[in-house]
Amino acid sequence: MKRATGTKADGPVCAGLPVREERDDEARRLLDGIQSLVRRFAVAERADVNCCGLTVAQAATIEALAVVGPMRLGALGQRLGVQASTLTRNVDRLEKAGLVRREVDPEDARAARVALTADGRKAARQVERQEEAFARTVLDRIPAERRAHALGALQDLLVAVREATESCCPGAFDHLMTDFPGESCCGPAADSKC
Repeated sequence: MKRATGTKADGPVCAGLPVREERDDEARRLLDGIQSLVRRFAVAERADVNCCGLTVAQAATIEALAVVGPMRLGALGQRLGVQASTLTRNVDRLEKAGLVRREVDPEDARAARVALTADGRKAARQVERQEEAFARTVLDRIPAERRAHALGALQDLLVAVREATESCCPGAFDHLMTDFPGESCCGPAADSKC
């Protein structure tokens, strides 16, 4: 095995990760499965938010604000993983649509934060209901006696991904774990990193 040191032609690699010379069929199966799930859920997500009159980016923004509450643009951009200029344009459109408003940050009068309006909260609930309806159709296709196992395995996978990415992007995915339902963000044996 050799260690990755930068980027590969097909994308970035976390420096220092062991890279096998031979094909890793088990890792390939995991990667293919995750990519397939991401693509299929992305298609469903686009359909869900389109019916609500939003783009995926707009839906993600109002959903984040619904979960966390009013946020400064920098914190919101970090949570969504988008650049400030992209987020500013997105927030401008949401503000024009009456779904968010900018307000003075009570902790620092020089700073502003973004908050949902009543219409924004209503839109966030509508998107959430659409997404839950799709998730329910997926769960209903898993035999009832295997659903808890599937959801537990999903939580285990999220914890493993978080731990594997921590060396590349410390703390970048913490919010993905704290928003995941379960006994705690990282399961019963949660540590202080969660």
